[in-house]
Amino acid sequence: MGHGTHGKRLSVAFVSLGCAKNLVDSERMLAAIGQAGHIVAAPQERAQVIVVNTCGFISEACQESYEVIRQALAQKQTGPCRRVVVAGCLPQRYGRKLLEDLPGIDALIGPNSSRADLLRAIVGASQTAPKISLARRITRLPKDTPRVRITPASYAYLRISEGCSQHCSFCTIPAIRGPYRSKSVRTILSEAKELLADGVIELNIIGQDTSSYGYDLPGTGRLADLLRRLDKLPGLSWLRVLYAYPSSFNNDIIKAMAQADHIVHYLDLPLQHINDRILRRMGRRFSRARTERLIEQLFKSMPDLALRTTMIVGFPGETDSEFTELLDFVRQVRFQALGTFVFSAEPGTAAAAFPKQVPENLKRQRLEALMQIQQQIVVERNRSLIGKQFDVLIERSAGLGQVSGRYYAQAPEVDGLCRIRSRQQIAAGQIIPAVVSGYDGYDLLVKPAN
Repeated sequence: MGHGTHGKRLSVAFVSLGCAKNLVDSERMLAAIGQAGHIVAAPQERAQVIVVNTCGFISEACQESYEVIRQALAQKQTGPCRRVVVAGCLPQRYGRKLLEDLPGIDALIGPNSSRADLLRAIVGASQTAPKISLARRITRLPKDTPRVRITPASYAYLRISEGCSQHCSFCTIPAIRGPYRSKSVRTILSEAKELLADGVIELNIIGQDTSSYGYDLPGTGRLADLLRRLDKLPGLSWLRVLYAYPSSFNNDIIKAMAQADHIVHYLDLPLQHINDRILRRMGRRFSRARTERLIEQLFKSMPDLALRTTMIVGFPGETDSEFTELLDFVRQVRFQALGTFVFSAEPGTAAAAFPKQVPENLKRQRLEALMQIQQQIVVERNRSLIGKQFDVLIERSAGLGQVSGRYYAQAPEVDGLCRIRSRQQIAAGQIIPAVVSGYDGYDLLVKPAN
């Protein structure tokens, strides 16, 4: 199979890396590739084209992306693979530097590139130089359908916005994904209906900053209004809010969540730190006092709320006492789930140039200390759940004893699971009442209630 492959069916292997937002991009790309008549989801060693949709958010993600691209390029040396296409955040962030670092890449496609750009990159023209398509900005966000969903049949991600305008001093997102743009309410509702018609019963709302939804749209529609409208859609069982930014999270959103029929009492609210000086240096525009007020309001309205957050340790200039303040805060709030990251000095961000960078070994020690506290909280919480009954969404069913699902306090892919022990066959895609009988690390062991 030569390079001039216009009009021919190609077998394409696809690798999706990074966050849920990237996953939606991957699902759209897979649909475009399939609709163009190519064979999707071939194993890498048998594929004629390998597409890697990369993450370029922090150094660790970039390293993983580089490694996967190297593996794809190795396939090009030995297998039937003729083209390696690199898509997503990494090309948008590094551009031509990627071609210098990893010679052999045939095309670079940014997250804003069109379907036509993607298909041209896959097919390739005869003996051309690497194709580069890094469109900078799109003002009107396209629908995220059609999609070939990679997630289990029961849930999907519903993207409501793209980009971010918060400009935290440590973050590369505005440079990669551009300023904040909301999708229109009409587009979101239409997408949600298509997903529900396809058998989805749980929608997970995503965006780089979901709580700012609608601020850039004409009229008064904001996240609270959108949630109320989504909540009324027939066929929806669970609606979950992820990636909420604290400073734009208001009482109206809390009220919409508390009063809704299908919005689960779960919130992913990345706080990043609690010390006021560190928050100011991070550019978070949010104080400890405001954070505590918000958390208090949340639990007052939804006493059974599962609150997830992320924290960064080892931010430049973070002192021992500021880190201790963070530990004490985590002990006090007892988050349902906590993602912990060491500060990564990303080129091009303000914080990378800040004085008093914390040594790597101290960052690692702080990460370990915070994770130990959180693990203890999770064990105590899981122990307290034994004997309690919850509705569990069955996600995977591979025969007796190999059934897993989630209850409302577990978001897909980032939190623990419910592992189900049952003598009966349980089909995936349904919600069943189950009783917690034990736990194993972050996972709960449950059995059907009847």
